Amino acid sequence: MADQNLSGADVSFFHRVGETPAKRLGYILDTMRELSQQNDPQQMVATYSRRMRDVIPSDRFVSLSRRELDRPFVRVTRSNLWEHQPNPWRETSLLPVYASGALSDFIWSDTATVIDDLAGLITPDDPTASYFEGMRSLVALPLFDRGVAMNMVVLMKKEPGYFDPQHLGEHVWMSNLFGRATQNLVLNEQLQRAYELIDRELKVVADIQRSLLPQELPHIPTLQLAASYQTSQRAGGDYYDFFPLPGGKWGLLIADVSGHGTPAAVLMAVTHSIAHAWDEPPRSPAAMMKFINGHLCARYTNGNGTFVTAFYGIYDPATRTLNSCSAGHCPPRRHRAGGGDVINLCFSGHLPLGIDPDEVFDETECRLEVGDTIVFYTDGLTEARNADNDLLGTERLDRMIERCADCDTTELVDQILSATDEFTGNRPLTDDRTLVVARVV
Repeated sequence: MADQNLSGADVSFFHRVGETPAKRLGYILDTMRELSQQNDPQQMVATYSRRMRDVIPSDRFVSLSRRELDRPFVRVTRSNLWEHQPNPWRETSLLPVYASGALSDFIWSDTATVIDDLAGLITPDDPTASYFEGMRSLVALPLFDRGVAMNMVVLMKKEPGYFDPQHLGEHVWMSNLFGRATQNLVLNEQLQRAYELIDRELKVVADIQRSLLPQELPHIPTLQLAASYQTSQRAGGDYYDFFPLPGGKWGLLIADVSGHGTPAAVLMAVTHSIAHAWDEPPRSPAAMMKFINGHLCARYTNGNGTFVTAFYGIYDPATRTLNSCSAGHCPPRRHRAGGGDVINLCFSGHLPLGIDPDEVFDETECRLEVGDTIVFYTDGLTEARNADNDLLGTERLDRMIERCADCDTTELVDQILSATDEFTGNRPLTDDRTLVVARVV
């Protein structure tokens, strides 16, 4: 199918759409504005085709694709011979595929083609012959992707010698610019669908994770409680829990898995499962830490770089005593009833859970007084940053606690979160934030 010399009926695009440069520019600007408003690839193709009929008039068009096909197969994706135009990105099964014929030759040639006269060139046994009936001249415009003609547009006219080879480069240029824009729109649509699917899955993960947290705070004699749980993503790695123990005692666990998002949420769920797997109530905070640490190291964190900081305390309402153990977790803040500075409740020098199976944990016993306030938290609170990249830090947290010494626990939680948002300028969370406040009564 050698290219033919043409009579020049195919007038250049830059002269077809207007007699003056101003008219041509106006047409181009209107076309670009209309195309830029399209979000649906199928509608964008329809808009472009309508516009291009003014630029390159044709009596017939056929669009081809060889995506996901081996040579010599070709798929026809559009034709003005069809009453219904399937969506080639969603209705591939409705599109005809041919194993030979002129259309296959065109797209697998990886080049542009102009034919002056089709008479005698399309044989009756060509499976694609029906697309050429009544047509005399043709231009085939390849649309390149990854260096090959992955798609092609074939335009035809009833009269011979219509398409001028001198304008072939111009037509290829315009077609490929549009092809890239359409492909980007298709990829954007595919990415959006993938994002929506992932987001739905993450929402399920987040719902499952939140179901593992206390649905309501327990009623513990001599202790008033309030809590807040915020994640930086759909799901997070923070965890807090309460355990009813023999003798009216209660266990309080607060933990923070390294990392963020779904991986942290999975390990959070594992930690929850381990904490609830002990067949007898943990009477010792150190024993609880050893139990969780051993299972994490043996099955879940060995060698993968993840870990869990945790604080576990056992509160005795009768004596208002808190016996506790910390594994690399933020030391809870204690504000005494009589005022004064806010101090650490306990020592936190031990390694986080999931690092060393032989780690030995010590306990701290603290006798609390009526009116004492204990603030348990994860580092997403104190490591919140403002616009100057300054950390909130424990000193600012302590001042927040001091200013709200007369507040009840719920109000204290609200005041701390509000002051944190003010400090950060309401910037999005970069880490999960968990806050549990206990007031001895």
